Amino acid sequence: MEPMTAHSARALRSQGALAVLRHVHAHPSAKRADAARALGMSSGSATEITSRLKASRLIDEEAAALTGGRGRPSPALVPHRDGPLVCVVDISHERWRVACVELGGRVVTQETGGHSGTPDVLGTLGHRVSVLHARYGHRLRAVSACVAGTVSATTVVQASGMGWRDVDLDPLRPPGIPLLVGNDASLAGLAEARRGAGAGTRVVLHLTVEVGVGGILVVDGRPVDGATGAGGEFGHMPFGDPSLHCPCGARGCWDLEVDGRAMARALGRPAPRDPRTAAGHVIAAAASDPAARSAAGAAAHALGRGIGALANALDPGVVTLSGLATDLAATAPAALETGYTAALMRYRRAAPPPILPSTLGPQGPLTGAADAAFDLLLTEEGLAAWTRT
Repeated sequence: MEPMTAHSARALRSQGALAVLRHVHAHPSAKRADAARALGMSSGSATEITSRLKASRLIDEEAAALTGGRGRPSPALVPHRDGPLVCVVDISHERWRVACVELGGRVVTQETGGHSGTPDVLGTLGHRVSVLHARYGHRLRAVSACVAGTVSATTVVQASGMGWRDVDLDPLRPPGIPLLVGNDASLAGLAEARRGAGAGTRVVLHLTVEVGVGGILVVDGRPVDGATGAGGEFGHMPFGDPSLHCPCGARGCWDLEVDGRAMARALGRPAPRDPRTAAGHVIAAAASDPAARSAAGAAAHALGRGIGALANALDPGVVTLSGLATDLAATAPAALETGYTAALMRYRRAAPPPILPSTLGPQGPLTGAADAAFDLLLTEEGLAAWTRT
């Protein structure tokens, strides 16, 4: 056996520290003994690594409550009060959120507001990020933006609900701070697969309906987001009427069959200015208005058909829904189930992937954006950069 070099010993220590940090991030307030067992570490190694992480202001320990059992309970591992933070900027069709999130996913501070839909909002948001950077200094390690639109690198290629085309989000980046940008539905799916209804399932398909359909396939906790980060644009698959033109430039997009635009057509109304709000009104009226119930049922059926097609192609273990998709499923469950079953290949019908509502709800995009940023930081390079500050 070759002797361990100083470099290999440092690498091994770093790997152990990262394993503990990632465990604390995924399981906030986990007991040290439970973390050691889950990671296959000896008690001595876990104690030594924890001491180093405490000295580096990454994690801390809290005394666990006495349970009446024998012996002293193992302490809980928690984020350090002076530890790293990420800033999440969440831009939806009419609203925005700016939040700081600590290791483990707890929101430390949050602001919200409305906007008119133009890219001018980036000036407001960039200022708020700068204020947080000034307040937290080196603790702020990354900015992670989630946007209701198609994203490539740090550019919003298109956001039909806001009329954006090729909008660079670099104004959100303080000097020297990494900027990540992701689609809100994809990031919600990442969070749902790791922390929500899909937790514990290896392959999770997440879908959301807001203005159109978005989502992501998550495999082993990692999003399948394509070569440029624009993967998961399921709403632009041709599951709809090919005579209909989508703002994306394609024809027959699934988007046009499941949101407020589809419901307005079914009701003989003009296309709504805000499809998300219009859909919410139709769904709310479905309980007492037969026409609204029929329109919501048609959208739910179209949603189910598309889910079945994606289940055939992607073979998920579970499908999770958020946004208006959960409302459609609750309002017209039979229509969704009929569309889903009819689209499935025969052999899948005996045990189809279950369709589950989100457990994270509106917090999904913010949680996923924070997780994506911590994925960047919880690396050997990120750990080394933190210890140098």
